[in-house]
Amino acid sequence: MIAVVQRVLRSSVTVDGKKISEIDRGVNVLLGVYKGDTEQAADFLAHKVAGLRIFCDDEDKMNKSLLDLRKEGIDAKALVVSQFTLCGECAKGMRPSYINAEEPVRAKEMYEYFTKKLEEEGVPCENGIFQADMKVEILNDGPVTIILNKS
Repeated sequence: MIAVVQRVLRSSVTVDGKKISEIDRGVNVLLGVYKGDTEQAADFLAHKVAGLRIFCDDEDKMNKSLLDLRKEGIDAKALVVSQFTLCGECAKGMRPSYINAEEPVRAKEMYEYFTKKLEEEGVPCENGIFQADMKVEILNDGPVTIILNKS
């Protein structure tokens, strides 16, 4: 499983010209599920995303997590978007191969499981629509982008 975590000032998902989800301060998580990924991998990544210290404290040091912001009364959230292209293999040729990406039914289960676990960690989530053609708007803050892997 792979997650691209971006600290954002705002992020949204639009499908068929309609905005379906939106957050202000928080993180945008692009989530890819590899064949064979387990619930334990999703548990690990959800815990990591919730506690990742990528928000600045009063001294402008990245010492705060989403959970810390929420404890301070800031409505920090996650916008989680499925993105199978993160599992693309580009070693050969110029066209990515997605042979390592999980099959759609299982990938959707894992995507939904990850979101549920992130909420159980204390982070409210907004979502994209699995397998939809989404337009994702991301106002990256910093920019701060972290790539997390766990299989």
